[in-house]
Amino acid sequence: VHNHLVTAPSIDGPWSEPIDLNSSGFDPSLFHDDDGRHWLLNQQWIHQPGKHNFNGILLQEYDAQAGRLVGSVKNIYAGTRLGVVEGPHLYRRNGWYYLLTAEGGTFYEHAVTLARSRRIDGPYETLPGNPLLTAWQQPTDGLQRSGHASLVQTARGDWYLAHLSGRPLEWSGPHAGAQNGVYRNLHCPLGRETSLQRIVWRDDDWPELDGGGNAPRLRVADSGLPEHPFPAEPARDDFDAATLNPHLNSLRVPVDERWLSLTERPGWLRLKGRESLMSTFEQSLVARRQQHFNCRADTRVEFAPEHFQQMAGLVAYYNTSNHAYLHISRDVDSDRRVLRLTVNRRGALTEPVAPAVLADGPVDLAVEFRHDRYQFQYRQGSAAWQDLGPLLDTAMLSDEYATRFEGEFARSFGFTGNFIGLACQDLAGTRLAADFDHFSYQPLA
Repeated sequence: VHNHLVTAPSIDGPWSEPIDLNSSGFDPSLFHDDDGRHWLLNQQWIHQPGKHNFNGILLQEYDAQAGRLVGSVKNIYAGTRLGVVEGPHLYRRNGWYYLLTAEGGTFYEHAVTLARSRRIDGPYETLPGNPLLTAWQQPTDGLQRSGHASLVQTARGDWYLAHLSGRPLEWSGPHAGAQNGVYRNLHCPLGRETSLQRIVWRDDDWPELDGGGNAPRLRVADSGLPEHPFPAEPARDDFDAATLNPHLNSLRVPVDERWLSLTERPGWLRLKGRESLMSTFEQSLVARRQQHFNCRADTRVEFAPEHFQQMAGLVAYYNTSNHAYLHISRDVDSDRRVLRLTVNRRGALTEPVAPAVLADGPVDLAVEFRHDRYQFQYRQGSAAWQDLGPLLDTAMLSDEYATRFEGEFARSFGFTGNFIGLACQDLAGTRLAADFDHFSYQPLA
């Protein structure tokens, strides 16, 4: 697990080449002390059988002039009974060093643990009544999976805790994805998000959440700081720019002209067909995060497949094993151009509705999310939008559904939430291209 450092004279750069630090574990964090010394913290990973992989928090000094770590390495904190100690950050206040860590894993047991010491290298005393923040086994007003935090002090002197969280929906249908005890029917299609909690300091120099307790709150007191609204983003991207919209992500491979072009047909996004959506190698897929429980995305695509192994369309995509794909292809029996909906649940591909026969010309595709269900639609020319296929459940596109358990222990994790995007495949290897006129995404009431 390699950790590197890059530096710059300003946030705008120029940025240096990476400086190698260590490879002992993940979640590196720098602390700059009042005396001008610099310190690196990171989780230590232990691979030996019979040991818990998370083996405490390491501390070592960083020499900025030499550009390397110096001195001895010390394991300063083993964590608590919550286990899985990671994500360290150090702060100094009123003569105390405060070590903020994440514990409990990154699922519903997630928590924020705090410890302090008069010396940077410990020993560290854990907060009485720890954890500082958790939603585990307690009702909250919309936030769960809360942990892995950092502290910030505003210009007014107020303190806030920024932390990871998830906003679960409830699902009791046949495809409920969570397998974690009392949270069995919850799922988070939006993935992990960032939340803020207001912090107050007690007379004994321990912090606590404003209002007491350790459960995250959906709303916090006004910071009193001036607002900084950002301009509203246009709902529609017409692909007129020379660069790709930063909302659009590629999967595993960088965007390049071999499979995506904004210039070969100006005003259109061209995707050149590559491997299946189940491939873990070269896909022609660009997608954006779903950011709202209720939203709608649509596109217009021109695509003339020559056979059934060529496809292009609109996808609701969690990962290679969990996605739903509305796409243009050619029917293997009739040789007609058709619109197909395929649904992939944990690697099992199904087709819940018969293909729709298409006329020549462009096709408009859409998907609309309404809380715990979503619907694909299509139209051609001036026709009205038509539903294709049944209402599908968002549980299949959630972190919980992607997380796989063996007994009570999770063996793989989901973090990202659902993506909505554009894709093109040519399983024959001839790289037939599809052209997309626009991509729209807008929240709904």
